[in-house]
Amino acid sequence: MRSFVLLAALAVSAHAGAQTIVSSPAPDRVAVTVYRNVDRGLEPMSLGWLGGYALVSETRRVRVPAGESELRFEGVTSGIVPQSAIVTGLGEAVIEKNRDARLLSPGALLDASLGERVHLRRTSKATGAVREQEAIVRATSDGVVLHTAEGIEALRCTGLPETAMAHEVPRGLSAKPTLSVRVRSPEPLERTVTLSYITNNFDWQADYIAELSDAGDRISLFGWITMANGDETGLADAQAQAVAGKLNRSRVWVAQAEVKPITISCWPQGTTSDIPLDVASPVVALNAQEIVVTGSRIPPPAPPPPPAAAPERGGYEAEEERLGEVRLYRIPIAVTVAAKSQKQVAMLKQPSVKIDSILRLRVGGGQFETPLNRVLVTRNAAAEGLGLPLPAGKVALFGRRDGRRILIGEGRMDDHTINEKVEIPIATATGVRARQTPYAGEDGGGYLLTLSNDLSHPQTVEIELPLNAAARGATLVKRDGWMLWKVTLPANGRRELRYRA
Repeated sequence: MRSFVLLAALAVSAHAGAQTIVSSPAPDRVAVTVYRNVDRGLEPMSLGWLGGYALVSETRRVRVPAGESELRFEGVTSGIVPQSAIVTGLGEAVIEKNRDARLLSPGALLDASLGERVHLRRTSKATGAVREQEAIVRATSDGVVLHTAEGIEALRCTGLPETAMAHEVPRGLSAKPTLSVRVRSPEPLERTVTLSYITNNFDWQADYIAELSDAGDRISLFGWITMANGDETGLADAQAQAVAGKLNRSRVWVAQAEVKPITISCWPQGTTSDIPLDVASPVVALNAQEIVVTGSRIPPPAPPPPPAAAPERGGYEAEEERLGEVRLYRIPIAVTVAAKSQKQVAMLKQPSVKIDSILRLRVGGGQFETPLNRVLVTRNAAAEGLGLPLPAGKVALFGRRDGRRILIGEGRMDDHTINEKVEIPIATATGVRARQTPYAGEDGGGYLLTLSNDLSHPQTVEIELPLNAAARGATLVKRDGWMLWKVTLPANGRRELRYRA
């Protein structure tokens, strides 16, 4: 009986060791839906710290042998949430899935080669002669220890340029992020499968370009969808979509793939950047620094700025549609959302939007002197030239002077549905100032607020006072928790308000 159990265990062990590995190096087609970081508010995106996420759907053609095998989906994003992954097309053949977190790197390669033979190549600095020999890796934790025909020695401690070469990539190491599934099938299968998963390190926002009319009462508005991919995996020729709205989702943190460098402890002192490490299969060389790049050790490039102006004509606009409580913007052409970069696609074009340009100041107590803020005000309605959902984003306002486009100011706006009031703070009007001083009088005293206009045309001004404010000789109205004093400030003129609060 004991012999039977032992033989059965050996059979199972041999079967597991002979398990076939099937690799799918890249998807044939990919689609991505990007969701915004709802906690970011009106802050701009930071490519190095993206709090949004995306739903990625990949289509791949795979061949699976009969029996049990490991199917490896290479090239998934490093921010993949493994528990969200769904593989369809293989029926009940999938019995297990794993995210492979060990990326190919110099340190990981040596760790996996512990106790194995590697090929050692040394070059004489004096003569240039190259000497090659076999070596066994004995230790990698605090420096690399090799066993050669001459005895035990440490890598890079002879003072000679040295290269260690492995004859194959050890099992379990991946040059790029990989999701693997264990498959059991009674017969060989060739199927088109779909891998869908949620991934972190994505975000998107709207970027608007507005041009003010000569009369100053209308703007032309052009909107871009700006998608950001903070992952080291790019999505090529993807069918892309963006979702506007606030979805309830708990953040799921995913540990980054392990990329281990080589540590050298010897005299004369070397550095990890000095060590070339080759992987040969039979001789496939990978430079150590190139392997580190796979693990995204290089700081990401700065994101490109938004375009200076809207295109005059042509291009493709995202198609907007309703999806439950949110809005879906579907990009009609395949786009590449490259790694560590941004992608911009046209979203909307409204040639004539009616606006009111006002100056606004929210007043507290005490003595001060300050300029007022310029705010563009409109309503998201068809009668005003809008009447469509407006996702949150940055607004750049341009004007024309002598036929040339000039930047007037930049602001941001929140999400707005149809028929909502839209307000866009855009600039500081240095020609219009407010000065407040306390005064004492028979009425008990209070504050004297003086507005001055150095501009050559009248200005509409809104002053927001505390809710308990009472004015003398002026009418105040309540709005949004403030008492509002609205006044037309004449060109090169002044207006005064005495109030108590």
